[in-house]
Amino acid sequence: MILLLITTIIFVLFVDNENCHLIQQNKTYFHPLSDKLITFINKHPNSGWKAKRTSRFITVQDAKSMMGVIFEDSNQRKRIRPTISHDNVNIELPKFFDSRKHWKNCSSIKTIRDQSSCGSCWAFGAVESMSDRICIHSKNKISVELSAVNLLSCCTRCGFGCKGGIPGMAWDYWKYEGIVTGGSNETHTGCQPYPFPKCSHHSSSRGYPPCESYNFSTPECHETCQDDYGKPYKKDKFYGKSSYNVAGEEISIMKEILLNGPVEGGFYVYEDFLNYKSGVYKHITGSYLGGHAIRIIGWGIQQNHIPYWLCANSWNNQWGDKGYFKILRGTNECGIETMVTAGLPNLHK
Repeated sequence: MILLLITTIIFVLFVDNENCHLIQQNKTYFHPLSDKLITFINKHPNSGWKAKRTSRFITVQDAKSMMGVIFEDSNQRKRIRPTISHDNVNIELPKFFDSRKHWKNCSSIKTIRDQSSCGSCWAFGAVESMSDRICIHSKNKISVELSAVNLLSCCTRCGFGCKGGIPGMAWDYWKYEGIVTGGSNETHTGCQPYPFPKCSHHSSSRGYPPCESYNFSTPECHETCQDDYGKPYKKDKFYGKSSYNVAGEEISIMKEILLNGPVEGGFYVYEDFLNYKSGVYKHITGSYLGGHAIRIIGWGIQQNHIPYWLCANSWNNQWGDKGYFKILRGTNECGIETMVTAGLPNLHK
C-alpha cells in the first residue's frame, strides 16, 4: 500500500495543463486572490463565467491545503476496481438533469456540507454521493448522512486524512468496511458527526470564523458512537454492494447519474477557480494548486449553448453559487471526466 501511495503522489506532481483549456496565456501575473485577477476574468470575452472576491483563502498555501485528492494512475484504477461504461444501456438522456429535482424527496442531495480547514474533500465527495444513493435505491425509505470523519479517520489505506486521500479507495472502504452516520459539527447528529466547524469560504462570512484561523489534523479513528446516540457503532454501519470507476466519457457519466444518482468527481484546480461565483467554469489563468473532489449531480446547457456539469462543492453554501458550481462538459475540462468514481449501496447488510 505504501508503494501505491508513493506512485499516485508522483502521478500528481507531474500533472500538466493538457486537460485544462487555457483560453489565454496571461503573461502578466495576477495574485490569485486579488481584485485584478477577478477583473481580468469578468472582462474576458470568452470566459463564460463570473468571479467574485473571496476572503476564504488568505494565502495560496492555505488554498493548496484544501486540495485533498491523491489521483490514482489510470492503470491502477483499472486494476483495483471495474470500470463501468453503460455502452449496452439504451436510455434517452435529457438536455437538462438535476438530481435535486429528479429525486426531490432525498434531502441529502440538496445538502451542502463544509469540510472546514481540512483537506478532506475526497471523503466528503464520497459520503455525500453514498448518502444520496442510499436514499435513491431505497426509494426514499432510508435517509441518512454518512460520516465524513469516520471515513477520514479510519480508512488508513485511503491516504493521509486531512492531508489528502484517494476517492476510489473511499468507495472500496465503504464496500468492505462500512461507514457509520454523522452530520455536521453544528447539527451534531448521527453516530460520528464532523468534529470541525464551518468556516468562512466567502467574503461575507455571516458569523463564520475565517478558515485560515484553523489548521486541523486528522482525528484518531474511534469505533464508538457519540454519547446518547442510542445505537452501537457496528449496528450503525452502512455498506456498499459495489465500487467502480465510471468510464471517462461524457455519455457514460450522464447515464450513471441518471440511473444511479450523484457521483464523486475529481479535477485539477487552478488559482482562478477559487474566485468562482456563477456561469460555466473553464480554466482561464493561474497556476495549478492541486486535486479537489466534488459531487456531480447533473448537467445542462447554458443560455449561450455551453454544456456543463452541475457540481456540489464542500465549502458551505456561501461559496460560489450557493455552494454549487458549473464546469464545462464534454471536453474533459481540468480532468473532470476522467476521475469519476461511484458504487451501489447494500441495503440488506
